[in-house]
Amino acid sequence: MNVLAALRPTDSERGAEEEGAQVPEGGPGESNSWSGSSTAAKLTTLEVAHTDRTRESRRFPVPPVSETGEGPLGLYIHIPFCARKCPYCDFNTYARLEPLYEAYSEALCRELGRWAARLDGRTVHTVFLGGGTPTVLSAGQLRLILELVHDRFALADEAEISCEANPGIEDRGQFALLHSLGVNRLSMGVQSFQEEELAFLGRIHDAEDALHAYEAAVDAGFANINLDFMFGLPRQSVAAWHDSLGKALDLTPRHVSLYSLIVEPDTPLAHWVETGQTPAPDDDLAAEMYETAISRMGEADYEQYEVSNWARGAGYACRHNLLYWRNQEWIGVGPGAHSHLRFPTGLRGESIGDLPFMSGDACDEAAGSGAPVAAVRWSNRKGVQGYIKRVDAGESPVDFHEEISAEVSMGETMMLGLRLVREGVPFARFEAMHGQPLACAFGPSVDRLQEEGLLESDSERVRLTPKGLLVGNRVFSEFIA
Repeated sequence: MNVLAALRPTDSERGAEEEGAQVPEGGPGESNSWSGSSTAAKLTTLEVAHTDRTRESRRFPVPPVSETGEGPLGLYIHIPFCARKCPYCDFNTYARLEPLYEAYSEALCRELGRWAARLDGRTVHTVFLGGGTPTVLSAGQLRLILELVHDRFALADEAEISCEANPGIEDRGQFALLHSLGVNRLSMGVQSFQEEELAFLGRIHDAEDALHAYEAAVDAGFANINLDFMFGLPRQSVAAWHDSLGKALDLTPRHVSLYSLIVEPDTPLAHWVETGQTPAPDDDLAAEMYETAISRMGEADYEQYEVSNWARGAGYACRHNLLYWRNQEWIGVGPGAHSHLRFPTGLRGESIGDLPFMSGDACDEAAGSGAPVAAVRWSNRKGVQGYIKRVDAGESPVDFHEEISAEVSMGETMMLGLRLVREGVPFARFEAMHGQPLACAFGPSVDRLQEEGLLESDSERVRLTPKGLLVGNRVFSEFIA
């Protein structure tokens, strides 16, 4: 069942951080009012050596920002720390690095401050603190980061500001602070209400902790709460999955994310499977659990707006993740964080230090296609200590960049947009983004997939059929060269 690989948190959904190495280098309904801040004075100290804009551009090369400011912009802030590294996780996160928390928070604020200056007042519509577990930071460190965001960035009215958290006892103490600092959406990684499953997944909380955490979040003032769950675990029964879903639905959160467990290479879980310590997940059973979830969530009045995500009530879809699925724009800060900006193909960039951006006439040689550049993405150095050293030295933390051709960008718009179950890919948006009708770019592929019953279209959009939803990766692959 090809959809299973799609039913895990993508890089985008986990904040677009780069996955990999695990060894360190050595909204709606919530008030967005803001008052009081001491961050400006702190940032003045942090930035004192970088007040010369010309010198700063030379020492801290970053991509130019689109002059058009077309479409909404998101800001992702990566907190790469966890109290414990889960055995299935391959994201760029680390445990037992508490001595680095303070230095990291200061370096992160330096990078944030530099981006605030370069965006030059462009409106930021969503902010997402992810990781990792942002709530492992101290109250003072969280306050420093969030006050800077409010002070230095032009946030949209009613901006969505999300923060990930674990349901552990220590995390619960941060909920009221986060709410007071303008966070209006909380996302908690519950994963299961079964004790044996939580133990297998290496979680630091039990089922009772999760229930108390939800109550604490509501008491702190959060009306927009997401709960994450996983299915397709080795030895997980359909009955146990039903029970976890039932307990989740009893809480009536505004948003629920349901992901199939994927065995990622170079993780402890992969080693357990390879050595026979645990059986591999059963894809057929996971498919049954996914169909069970679709049915039960629908019966409880949740709308499945994306292959792994459900919202209850208008306006509670995650607006930050919608930026990713709509192939729009975001800036990512922190180690391993990815960024993506779109550029009109006629906009000429400039070569800045070690991060060149070519003109719209051709792609960088490394990118290879030779087609007009439509967008650019880059990612920061992954190791925490290496990231801190670079930022503290006034150097760019960027380790990777690529220019995206118009052809590749169109394919990514299709691959990502078709994850949106009802919205799909609107024809008008595709043409506005890419300068040509969807039918001209992918007409034969769309026609063939419609004949197979995997896609459907009307006068406004193309989207997956229920049959196509179950073989999502088969459909997505049609649009990626």
